[in-house]
Amino acid sequence: MINVNAILKTAKEKDASDVHFINGLVPTYRINRDLVSAEGVPALCDQDMWDIYDFFLKGNIERDKLFKEKKVLDVSDEFEDIRLRVNISVSDGVPVITTRLIKSTLPTFEELGVPAIVKKMTAQPQGLMLVTGKTNSGKSTTLNALINNINETQNKKILTLESPVEYKHTSKKSIIVQKEIGRGADIPTYGLGTKNSLREDCDILIVGEIRDRETMEAAIETAESGHLVIGTLHTKSCAETIDRMVNFYDMKDQSTVKVLLASILKLVISQRLLKNKQGTLTLVPEVMVVDNIVAGLIRKEKLNVAEIEDAIQSASENGSIGLINSLSELVVKDIITLEQAQAQVEVKNIPILNKTIQQTRLKFEAGGSSMIDTVVNDYGNSQYDSNNMYNNNQENNPYSNQFNNQQYNSPYNNQINSPFNNGQ
Repeated sequence: MINVNAILKTAKEKDASDVHFINGLVPTYRINRDLVSAEGVPALCDQDMWDIYDFFLKGNIERDKLFKEKKVLDVSDEFEDIRLRVNISVSDGVPVITTRLIKSTLPTFEELGVPAIVKKMTAQPQGLMLVTGKTNSGKSTTLNALINNINETQNKKILTLESPVEYKHTSKKSIIVQKEIGRGADIPTYGLGTKNSLREDCDILIVGEIRDRETMEAAIETAESGHLVIGTLHTKSCAETIDRMVNFYDMKDQSTVKVLLASILKLVISQRLLKNKQGTLTLVPEVMVVDNIVAGLIRKEKLNVAEIEDAIQSASENGSIGLINSLSELVVKDIITLEQAQAQVEVKNIPILNKTIQQTRLKFEAGGSSMIDTVVNDYGNSQYDSNNMYNNNQENNPYSNQFNNQQYNSPYNNQINSPFNNGQ
């Protein structure tokens, strides 16, 4: 019989982000994006898979019935001091189980490398903020870091809707109510949970995933009614996020929705995680602060993604951070390779990226501050650690003369040992 506890214990010791249980294969760990087979464990058979299924369901008849009906199930569990997010599906009539390991200690913004403007914007009394990115881009980690920061610094009632609940928050300066979405859970759907939040006297609503029009409409209504709504979307860029939200609606309704979004949307952060030269993961943020220019572009009859991207790239004084600027800093700091950076942009934008890298290098060599520094200084109250990738070894830092006696506050300073290395 398969010893699931032993597999999970090894996963924890190896700092794995996920464990894959697949029929006919040895249990497999995801470590810094690489797949690593478990040692000394035989390949799993049909009976092993059903035993693992029983291990995670723990005799819950309602969930077993739901799985047999839908052929897919998300559940949460705990192992020692970590939480587990478990996805169960079917292949050839046998369960396939993917387990995400979630550390119990939340990293800070400074450890994550999330730009200071994102934390600053949580002080907004109302509006909509979005954390976006592809699967395994660190959205959940950033979202929960936002919750934790609000909990520690503001006197608010925070309501979270999650599927499943990952981090368990304890009320500190704020009151926190966490609800799990799903049949047999706390509330059936995100849409219903978002609508009901208006009757729960919450100040801040956290929507774990905006995945349909019903949830989008309810989130907009909640933001319009004077609440701060923070949610996530599976999109690869800030501009694409706008396009996705608008396309939740029929053509006849899109003009109205654009006007609403231009009014209530405050900020979008789009995240990517790249393996750096040290073999761990580095956050690459793109941040769109919705100023008058961006709001005007959203309201236009024909939404132009390229125009929004250009506006982000050129609006650093307002707090926006373009993807090309983020990639350029990482290349100049020798955290990622030029080839990695080029792979993140469209072919037509590679010349722009190359030029921006040259300009960034010249700026640093002349003692100028980075675009990220400008953003932090504009909004203040930053607690970013100035320990950078050179680990304070000034002899090895080619820019040490320029950065001495400066408060160099780049979000990339702690990326080598980023908490995103667990892939959450």
